[in-house]
Amino acid sequence: MNREQLSGIAHTHHPIKAPLDDDSVRGLLDHGLPRGDERVLDLGCGGAEWLLRALDARPRLHAEGVDISGDALAQARRNAHRLGVAERLVLHHGGAEEFSSPHGFDLVLSVGAAHAFGGLLPTLAAARAHLAPGGRVLIGDGFWEREPSPEAVEMLGDFADLATTVDRVAAAGWTPVHGHVSTRAELDAYEWACWGTLASWALDNPADPESPQVLETAGIRRSEWLRVYRDCFGFVSLVLRRTAD
Repeated sequence: MNREQLSGIAHTHHPIKAPLDDDSVRGLLDHGLPRGDERVLDLGCGGAEWLLRALDARPRLHAEGVDISGDALAQARRNAHRLGVAERLVLHHGGAEEFSSPHGFDLVLSVGAAHAFGGLLPTLAAARAHLAPGGRVLIGDGFWEREPSPEAVEMLGDFADLATTVDRVAAAGWTPVHGHVSTRAELDAYEWACWGTLASWALDNPADPESPQVLETAGIRRSEWLRVYRDCFGFVSLVLRRTAD
């Protein structure tokens, strides 16, 4: 079973692929979409959960998403039709870093997808290229809440602490107008959902030849979380505006 298939199963009960609960997602979208009639782009949209929620709550909104996963986009299309928002959603199959559009967007989203661009600041540079004048960016990425072990850095990446992360964003020409630091409850709920759902799939499908490997993977990932990065990893989501253009 490949990584995309594992991720699809793991996120069955937590479709937002980040440690954010429904209230936090709703609040971030409210700050990113103050009018309700914006044009929105999600770079690395996956199953387009952010866009679907934004469209469902705002009947004048139009959205576009881009992702390399054809399966995730197919699921997004099905969900868009189910919600009755398909006419206002355009999905592009391809790399987010290669996407281009003839028009700008009032909100550019990229939550938990900074790896596709090589880090937080390159992601912001990519988002800026798609931003309409006066637009906003909603970005989410990790940071270290306390000093990580070398194993944690190797596993998750070379993050900074929260203050340094925000300072770097500001130095790159962005002003935070809203932010949310994921709570311990959100972080734990995300990890329990992912690895518990993956383990449940394996236990529910004992005849599947992939079942033993999936169960082993769930156990490894759960142990890595509990033993390596649970006590040091944090996640911050920021709504940003350009300080000066």
